[in-house]
Amino acid sequence: MKIIRASEIGTYQFCQRAWWYQQQGVEPENKSELAWGSALHERHGHVVVISGCLQVIAYGSLLLAILTATIWIIQSFL
Repeated sequence: MKIIRASEIGTYQFCQRAWWYQQQGVEPENKSELAWGSALHERHGHVVVISGCLQVIAYGSLLLAILTATIWIIQSFL
């Protein structure tokens, strides 16, 4: 029984002929464009990771600011 991978399903949904060619072992003619697209996706993945880290830092900074303001307000009334 053949295992069907998610990338095969994506290829089939995008273009059934491309999927068929892939199953027949036909090499794509646009290898440079495919390599460029892979590099673009890799860079996008890095941007997503960095933005997630920046979001965590932003929430941490906000929490620290709220905590500092709360402590300052409490100390000013004592």
